[in-house]
Amino acid sequence: MNDKAYLSFQRTAVISCIFATLPVITQLPMSILTGIFCILILSFYLNKALNRPLVFLSLLLVIALMILEYRGRIGRDVATSMLALMMSLKCLESKSIRDLRAILGFSIFLPFAALLNNQSPLTVALSVLNFSFWLLVLNSISTGKLNWPKNLYPYTLKAIGMQVLFAVPLALALFWLFPRISSPLWGLPSLSNQGSGLGDSMKPGQWLDSLADDRIAFRVTYKNKTPKPNQRYWRGPVLSDFDGVQWSRTAQDSLPTTQALFLNTRFSERIEYDVSLEATEKKYIPSLDLPYKIENEYYLSEDGTVYSDKKIQKITRYFGGSILNPINTGNLSATERARTLAFPNSINKKTQALATQWRAQAGSDRAYIERVMQWIKQDFSYTLATEEPGINSVDDFLFTDKKGFCQHFSSSFAILMRAAGIPSRVVTGYVGGYKNPYGDYWILYQKDAHAWNEVWLQGEGWVRFDPTASVAPENILDTIETANGGEQYFGNVGFFSPFLDFSDLMKTRWNDWVVGFNAARQEQLFKGIGLDQAKRWQLILFLVSLASAISYLLFLYHQHRNKELTTPLDRAWQKLLAKMYKLGLTKLAHETALDFALRMQDKTNYDNDLQDICQRYSACRYANIEFSELQTQQLIADILVLTKKISALKIP
Repeated sequence: MNDKAYLSFQRTAVISCIFATLPVITQLPMSILTGIFCILILSFYLNKALNRPLVFLSLLLVIALMILEYRGRIGRDVATSMLALMMSLKCLESKSIRDLRAILGFSIFLPFAALLNNQSPLTVALSVLNFSFWLLVLNSISTGKLNWPKNLYPYTLKAIGMQVLFAVPLALALFWLFPRISSPLWGLPSLSNQGSGLGDSMKPGQWLDSLADDRIAFRVTYKNKTPKPNQRYWRGPVLSDFDGVQWSRTAQDSLPTTQALFLNTRFSERIEYDVSLEATEKKYIPSLDLPYKIENEYYLSEDGTVYSDKKIQKITRYFGGSILNPINTGNLSATERARTLAFPNSINKKTQALATQWRAQAGSDRAYIERVMQWIKQDFSYTLATEEPGINSVDDFLFTDKKGFCQHFSSSFAILMRAAGIPSRVVTGYVGGYKNPYGDYWILYQKDAHAWNEVWLQGEGWVRFDPTASVAPENILDTIETANGGEQYFGNVGFFSPFLDFSDLMKTRWNDWVVGFNAARQEQLFKGIGLDQAKRWQLILFLVSLASAISYLLFLYHQHRNKELTTPLDRAWQKLLAKMYKLGLTKLAHETALDFALRMQDKTNYDNDLQDICQRYSACRYANIEFSELQTQQLIADILVLTKKISALKIP
């Protein structure tokens, strides 16, 4: 193989790899992208394939890079990175069309891997771009050689476009109408970083990364009424166990409750809402505090948190309802009381002494709580610049540091309550939100993660207290307002707000109608078109028939349009060739009309007529000879006469 042919295969393989990597470019770590970029640049300018030892050494370096980046973790994102790196390594040894075909095979799987992790409009658009280029390269090597079309590939691009167009009706029918099941037959492996969101444990200083995370946690549309800022508490995992450093929960806390949670509960009002939750790799479902209504596939735990049987591995849409200002006149069970009063009494001695003294001086639990809240409001400050907590973390915070963020405040407040004999627990979740002015929905980010407290008061039940909000309400309740009463994006920075708001609206609509299209929404669609009572085999037959009919109509339109675009002379010529084809007399693709006539000698009884017509047709179509309209019409008539004569032949 000459160097020119080698470089053509090599560089085409590199470009194919680049197109295949585009859908995952936003999902891969910078170190992995840098490694892929370096390998592809090297491959593009190599004038020969690397030998096996160098390829093996490159493989070892790639494996070392993967281990350093992911620290031995396993997940979908790790597999995607490995596939992208392996495909780029293949370019180092590509030297033939066989290697190019192998890379084309890999380039199909990489967009699929990207769509497993993220189905955003950008990922889908880049995947379509990769598939289009894949079809272009596949078309160029269909003859066994690499033959790129010339003149900006107009004919090839048009042919590829028609292939995609014919496939669209079937794809849409399969997406909208193919019967869906509520849960997949298999489970996707988790992401290596365990996704985003709250966990089953918390200790002071742990959330620094989350509080600076601008990724979206979920979007919510309030149906009947928008709650006030101090009511926008979205409940997540509830932590009741404290070991002196860390708050945690048990696996049993996530089980469905067997009790009537709202048997003795009164409330002031109800809020209905629609939530679109981003993938978290967790099982909890954020709900406005306190949820009373959930969809059938989710359930309430005993501590009032909504859970799912499966991890949230894709964008999930659900409807819910919550009650505001609940008052529970029931009693706390002895087991739960003992659990929410327990704490290691061998540490944080100063906190215990203060709690005992203040509770003895107070006339009631409520009076004691108000004194603690007033103390925190006056003497404490909010900051993210904190030190690693020690063994007496509560004492250090309350009597020395007196500054921190929600984890410090909620942890210390809970111990102050328990030391005074008042049951308490830590609730994690999200608070606040930003309203998109174009879509009339609210966005909560990962940085809106928050921790607050619930205290049991007899005759009132679990009552929410947020010591952090008493210190810095502007950091927690997100109540920054403009002059006209609307909330701003990122405080006072609003130059890019319209663009960001509108782009998020487009992504939200995509999530609602494409990514979030599940079995429940399909059932609603079937009801709208009267197919809700149809059986599964009837639905499949209907969608296949509908898609086939639409594709066939598109094909007929394409054929009719092609006939309109061709001249009467070309149509007559094609009709003659079609009649001869039926008799087994096929014109080869590379043959000229005159060569075809010479090869057809002694095949029919009209050799002279065929040769004369082929000669005149070639002169009219390809030579610089101007035929008058009369000459053209005569040629068409002669072709049609010969076609009738050929039709009467019977070739053995």
